[in-house]
Amino acid sequence: MSVWAAADDGYADLSNHDSFVAGPPHATFARLRREDPLAWCDYAGGKGFWSVTRHADILELNRDNQLLSSARGIRMEDQTYEEYLARRTFQETDPPDHTRVRTLVAKAFSKPVVALFEDRIRSLCDDILDQALPLGEFDAVKLIARQLPMRMLGQIIGTPDEDLDWLVEKGDALIANTDPEFTAHVLDKSDTDAYRLMPFRSPAGADLFDYAKRLMEDKRRKGDDSGVLSLITKPDSEGNVISEIEFRNFFCLLVAAGNDTTRYSIAAGLYALATRPELLAQLQSGNEAIWDTMADEVIRWASPTMYFRRTATRDFEMHGKTVREGDKVLLWFLSGNRDETVFEDPMNVNLMRTPNRHVAFGQGGAHVCLGMWLARLEVRLLFQELAKRLKRIEQAGPQAYLRSNFVGGIKSLPVRVELN
Repeated sequence: MSVWAAADDGYADLSNHDSFVAGPPHATFARLRREDPLAWCDYAGGKGFWSVTRHADILELNRDNQLLSSARGIRMEDQTYEEYLARRTFQETDPPDHTRVRTLVAKAFSKPVVALFEDRIRSLCDDILDQALPLGEFDAVKLIARQLPMRMLGQIIGTPDEDLDWLVEKGDALIANTDPEFTAHVLDKSDTDAYRLMPFRSPAGADLFDYAKRLMEDKRRKGDDSGVLSLITKPDSEGNVISEIEFRNFFCLLVAAGNDTTRYSIAAGLYALATRPELLAQLQSGNEAIWDTMADEVIRWASPTMYFRRTATRDFEMHGKTVREGDKVLLWFLSGNRDETVFEDPMNVNLMRTPNRHVAFGQGGAHVCLGMWLARLEVRLLFQELAKRLKRIEQAGPQAYLRSNFVGGIKSLPVRVELN
């Protein structure tokens, strides 16, 4: 029996966030991969878009930033040029602008630098599990999956521990701005025009802007130039300095994307363990090779960033259809990671899957995920420490999914555990 296979009739409206509240509509994506791999989708909230659902097509198109631009937005929502300029992060730029900002921070997220965090992350995992597991029954997302990336966020940007809950709540309000549990200003259900110049069209952006400004002023007053935020504000090799709006939007991106995607990957892994007991036995088998493959498989299966939008810079042909200049093109990473022609039994978790050519990190393109090494390390270490302690884990109630077709995942997961 496969898990995380939401029931749908194969014709779900991919533009509607409600199509994802019971989990991703995988039957629809499977049909599109078979029958219509470049599908035109109408969108009640604006101009329609093309959906790209096959793994090979996603890789090909994601590599070509001259054909498909990120510089007109990365979500399906339409926006004016004024809104784009005000809200863009380096995700919403093309080389060379993207490369300029990315180069400033890439070193802080490189594999060798991230590896230096291992002992710190393992200690955080121990502390989190020490607090959660003795309860016996609890929400695994709230007490485990949410905690690790949140605490690592504090380590990376240098914020006080007492601020972390507030920061993550604001990050949720940004990136989960389609779910009424996380924001009072639901993107498609309320008038958000007053916040159209804020990241993700959310008032939480203003709160995070103010916080970032106060944080940097405090760091300068103390002569503290450590951490990724100080790194990004330093001049590059040509003396260029990031603008204030670029810095503020980067901070919002770091708080939102840097926390949510890893949270939902961990949540998916916990759900898999709770519904397939043999997976825990595999982690406890003593086979060290599993730790080289399990994190990528959990992340593939989770696919928390379900798509990124691009915009065609010229007309082009694919699958007998013509994409016109200015058309929105959505690369559905979630679908590519379930492509039956690439992955054997893609709906199920295979912790020893190799090779694992998933596209969850946007592989192949200029925008490959900056935090991928950190995400892999956090997932691996959390499950290593968890496997040492558990005798059994089972689901104690129904899981709930985020109301979003952009960033997806389990937002609550009641579990019951028995310890060794």
